[in-house]
Amino acid sequence: MPETILKMTDISKVFGGVIALNKVQFELNKGVVHALIGENGAGKSTLMKVLLGLHRKDNGTIVYDGREVEFHSPSQALQAGISMIHQEVSLVHKMTVAENIWLGREQLFSKGGYLQVRKRDQETRKLLELLGIEIEPNAVVERLSIAQMQLVELARAVSYHPNIIIMDEPTSALTDQEVEKLYKIIRSLKAEGVAIVFISHKLEELYEICDCVTIMRDGTYIGTYPMSEISNDMLIKMITGRPVSTLFEKEKHELGEVVFEVKNLTHYGNCYDVNFQVRAGEVVGFCGLMGAGRTEILQAIFGIDKKDSGNVFVQGKEVFIRSPRDAVSAGIGMVTEDRLRQGAIYTMSVMHNATLAVFNRLCNKIHYNSPRKEEKLFAEKANDLSVKYSSPKAKIGELSGGNQQKVIIERWLLTEPKVLLLDEPTRGIDVGAKSEIYALIDRMSKEGKAVVMVSSEMPELLSLCDRIFVVHEGRIVFECPREKATQELLMHYAFGLEEGES
Repeated sequence: MPETILKMTDISKVFGGVIALNKVQFELNKGVVHALIGENGAGKSTLMKVLLGLHRKDNGTIVYDGREVEFHSPSQALQAGISMIHQEVSLVHKMTVAENIWLGREQLFSKGGYLQVRKRDQETRKLLELLGIEIEPNAVVERLSIAQMQLVELARAVSYHPNIIIMDEPTSALTDQEVEKLYKIIRSLKAEGVAIVFISHKLEELYEICDCVTIMRDGTYIGTYPMSEISNDMLIKMITGRPVSTLFEKEKHELGEVVFEVKNLTHYGNCYDVNFQVRAGEVVGFCGLMGAGRTEILQAIFGIDKKDSGNVFVQGKEVFIRSPRDAVSAGIGMVTEDRLRQGAIYTMSVMHNATLAVFNRLCNKIHYNSPRKEEKLFAEKANDLSVKYSSPKAKIGELSGGNQQKVIIERWLLTEPKVLLLDEPTRGIDVGAKSEIYALIDRMSKEGKAVVMVSSEMPELLSLCDRIFVVHEGRIVFECPREKATQELLMHYAFGLEEGES
């Protein structure tokens, strides 16, 4: 019988009259990978923040390693052996990998008041090699990919030799190969008796790596089950409170004339000779392995990156894009993949995040913003998109991931675009919020917009897109209508295999 390392009983938490947690139960055993799932706003993060001491519980008990505890800060929890890897990277970008991993523990490598940099870097290299992470200790974090940053976060968490590691969406930016590497690390930690709380919205990976699952909904505990005893459909029904068949179903509609065309787009080192068209009302998808060039194609179109050659046409007219501002003027909007660094501005309010791209329209002749006009514009569109927020002036970081994403989509819809580029539009959001985003994309296409969408989730592309392009090493290598597309067929070309190869 596995030994219990953590037991949270009847945990309740109220924020300003709103019940965030209502008598929630959670029990964790040593050497077990335990999934904690639920829609955004279900209370998962709040429960973990109560455990880590970021929030103080109103009621309930926490028993950790055989004694009742109440931590008052994450550092106190960390010293007790509870570590957390956050979905949004929390590294110091100007520092090296080694400096980030040992930040606050420099005394481990100090002698006579001097930091022994070589000793610290050697220890970092040993740790990274042990975990199978191929990153140099002296690499500056800001030059790493998001996936590499997440692996550094993992290394930092493991360096504390914790009893419990909480992983929040740990695979959201990883390639298939990196995911397998992560699974290998998790299995080795599990074998050493480390207990792992695995928070994820990718249900298929729960069956791959988790032993059991606890489900939450609307701040309440729904149940805990062995993964082997619960089906995918049952899981979704428990998470959302409704059967899987009601989540999203694309309806057919007539497509119009070609609205958007890209010819011979090249950005050396990233994408080459890219050609495609999108009709009014059409959703076109791009798939491929991580690093294949999907994001780079969209960024070159939108002016985030400078293309070396190629032409872009909107409604038959060539447009010249040197910056995102030019793209917006041409009738193109883009929801970027990285919500933290390129999407939401966390120091700004929900309303200002939404109206950012149309700020000039909200100014009068002497360049002062009209608050009343801005509030009206924001509220109408937010209501239309069913954005849930407490106040227009609330910081966007207070919203769930799904609602943050809807605010970013609202930003571009307010520009009244003819073309919408969506890069991983449902990354890191729960199954219920995903269905809302799917319905929103479908509605935008019905309104006649041309939608170009990048996604790492094949079922998403297969259910939403009218046509799918496969990108391999920066080039479009295959095009397929949805009716003929299968996951196996698309992955065949994503791996660069020719017709007939296997």
